[in-house]
Amino acid sequence: MSDVEWIKITVGMFDNRKIKHIRKLPEGNNIVLIWVMLLTMAGRCNASGFIFLTENIPYTTKMLADELGFDESVIMVALEILEKFDMIRRDGDLLSIPGWEEHQNTEGLEKVREQTRKRVSEYREKQRKQAELLECNVTCNVTETLRNATVTQQNKNKNIDKEKEEEKDILTISNEIVCRKQSREIIERWNKLQDVGIKPVSRIAGNSERNERLKARIRQYGMEKVLYAIEKIRESDFLQGKNRDGWAITFDWFVKPNNFPKVLDGNYDNRSGTKSYQSQTKQMLDSSYEMMGDWARKRMEGDGENDT
Repeated sequence: MSDVEWIKITVGMFDNRKIKHIRKLPEGNNIVLIWVMLLTMAGRCNASGFIFLTENIPYTTKMLADELGFDESVIMVALEILEKFDMIRRDGDLLSIPGWEEHQNTEGLEKVREQTRKRVSEYREKQRKQAELLECNVTCNVTETLRNATVTQQNKNKNIDKEKEEEKDILTISNEIVCRKQSREIIERWNKLQDVGIKPVSRIAGNSERNERLKARIRQYGMEKVLYAIEKIRESDFLQGKNRDGWAITFDWFVKPNNFPKVLDGNYDNRSGTKSYQSQTKQMLDSSYEMMGDWARKRMEGDGENDT
């Protein structure tokens, strides 16, 4: 492979609809920048659009983050978005740029030129036919015009439908990114409860019942109240496992629709003037020991009097 000193980028890149949609997403401008940087890396590798450190060492997200100067979380989001827009492809850890050969070498350029010549030829043929149509009578012209107008309107309707579908896909992707960020924040807050004995959560799978329940609670109560309810657990000895059975709250129990509002409303909070189960147990034991001590002393005093 010979070194490549430059790559081709169209001057209308930022007018591209995919680029416009991506820039509206969270981290959108960074995602576009990362894509351009990936193009330069593909040019440096000069291997039909594939991107790797060496032929035997593909890039990991951590390696890309270090080399491109972004947080790994931003790199992960960027790769997912670019893949959904078919701007990159991933085969395991191996990255590639679709259509690289078509636009980045002489053979590909000649193919583009041939397509351009074909479009010009078709346009000239269309102009010739239109000139011939002018010679037709008025009825022929009106009929042909109406037919063309119908076809044009049908094409416009198809384009509108396509744009609506793309907007819908963009909204779905944007919502998915927001949900993932919210889930990460909730997991981080929940796992801080380890210091009071609560079992941590390692991950929340996107298609799991746990994730669906969490999203339902966020939609129903809002992000702030979910985080507030997590903090309420610190105010409850019962939820921390300081109860007769030693039961402690789990994340799956927490996000159930019937359980969450009870935690949020403070049904399990420690009450002022009351003591935890462990405190009550200790007090009962202390009282029992005191009573046994009194009984033993009285018994010994009684035995002493009898001896006298």
